Amino acid sequence: MNINTVSVDRSVHPNRLVFSDPFNVAVPFIDRHLAEGRGDKAAIVTESASWTYRELSIAVNKYGNHLLSLGLKPGDRLLMVVTDCPDFIALFFGAIKAGIVPVAVNTMLRATDYEFLIADCGCAAMVWSESLAEVIDPARAASSHNPALAMTLEAFIDAASAADEALDAAPATALSECFWLYSSGSTDNPKGVVHPHRSMVCTSERFAKNTAGLREDDTVFSVSKLFHSYGFGNAMTFPLWVGATIALSDQRVSPAMSFEMIEKFRSTVFFGVPTLYAQQLHAMESTDPDLSSLRICISAGEALPGDVLRRWKEKTGTVILDGLGSTENLHIFIANRPDDIQPGTSGTPVDGYEIKLVDDEDNEIAEPDTIGTVWVKGESAATLYWNNPEKTATMMRGEWLNTGDMYYRDADGYYHNAGRGDDMMKVGGLWCSPFEIENRLIEHEKVLESAVVAQQDEDGLVKPAAYVVLNEASDAGAETEQALISHCRDGLAHYKYPRWFYFVEDLPKTATGKIQRFRLRERAAP
Repeated sequence: MNINTVSVDRSVHPNRLVFSDPFNVAVPFIDRHLAEGRGDKAAIVTESASWTYRELSIAVNKYGNHLLSLGLKPGDRLLMVVTDCPDFIALFFGAIKAGIVPVAVNTMLRATDYEFLIADCGCAAMVWSESLAEVIDPARAASSHNPALAMTLEAFIDAASAADEALDAAPATALSECFWLYSSGSTDNPKGVVHPHRSMVCTSERFAKNTAGLREDDTVFSVSKLFHSYGFGNAMTFPLWVGATIALSDQRVSPAMSFEMIEKFRSTVFFGVPTLYAQQLHAMESTDPDLSSLRICISAGEALPGDVLRRWKEKTGTVILDGLGSTENLHIFIANRPDDIQPGTSGTPVDGYEIKLVDDEDNEIAEPDTIGTVWVKGESAATLYWNNPEKTATMMRGEWLNTGDMYYRDADGYYHNAGRGDDMMKVGGLWCSPFEIENRLIEHEKVLESAVVAQQDEDGLVKPAAYVVLNEASDAGAETEQALISHCRDGLAHYKYPRWFYFVEDLPKTATGKIQRFRLRERAAP
């Protein structure tokens, strides 16, 4: 086997990946395309720019060389606070090719968040988009850590223009530290998730290529941003792995923005999140976007309601593949397939991953329709949480990763999302999943979005409370509340209907569109 290559060995397992030693993942993701004749093909397109695979390769080498010329050494960390653009991808892989560890973080945080991240990762260098200076400057001034090198992306690009266009890949192995992402902190600070070189290969080969069926002639657009593990795969590693074209936008996510991008670049693969799909369907009641280029859509981050899937297919003629993934496992490891879609479920394990459900004592649950915590085993797993041995010991159990997601498996082997462990509630002594109630609510014609959390009644007993965004705000009131109660009672077990309804303009969400139920639980607390 040549150096810096990966192959599939089907003699032992139909999807066993074999990595050369040494192995630097920048070579198969970037350099390989020139050897395979894609140099002149569009690798990245935006509203204002277009890069070929050759131009991307040159930028990767220039940026890697410039980082080394600034005195960075292999193993040093580069903190990236960079909005979506071709230079994000070039800088990320340029660092990896040079042996430097890129740490890409959320571009939508507060100054106090960046103050923490700068100190927590102990970066040797920091690069940020000039548009973020208003929050980055006070964060740098307040941080207890002062990286030796700090500059805007624009200054870095300008200085790197004179760098050499050739760069030898730094020696590494498939298990060497490669990059970090930060898991979103819901009630505390985010945690650095450390990934080796092989992680992005495993997700790209197993989910993108073999499960979702991405291919070279695709143009891929994702509303999830590059700093997030979902967008990281969708809008960077997946299309690069199969030699497709990436459509990027740094605009704020909205139905109008997504329609514009799909129409402009004739996207064939679209990655969204459930809340956006629901908003797009609502918007299509008054607009008629041209989505005829799409051949497949994918969703993750939250459970996709079966009703949204049904209406999307009726409206667009395309299917949505729902799945479950995590930052710690980098991307989706349970998924529906184009030829095997079970609405309202996350599907079945992606080939190459093992899944088990465990109870509160970590015993494996064999019976169907029994809620437990998802544990996953696969080669895309992170190696540790940075500077957090307690969290590492709790969540990373040998080869198994405790995801913290509550699921049940039906008799046919499909996995149903029951929420995070802290989203679950016991009503009358019986476990109750917020997603099941939310899915029922969103089937009602008046409901755009919903989120269900636990709330105590006057006797201190837990019951479901529903926060509901209506298609028409003017419908809020007692009549709609009674209609929704009847709708839930007709389709759910008797104890699961919401006892309280709160009609709101919107729901609190993370930067990537995931509903923050903990904020709603805080509102519902006595």
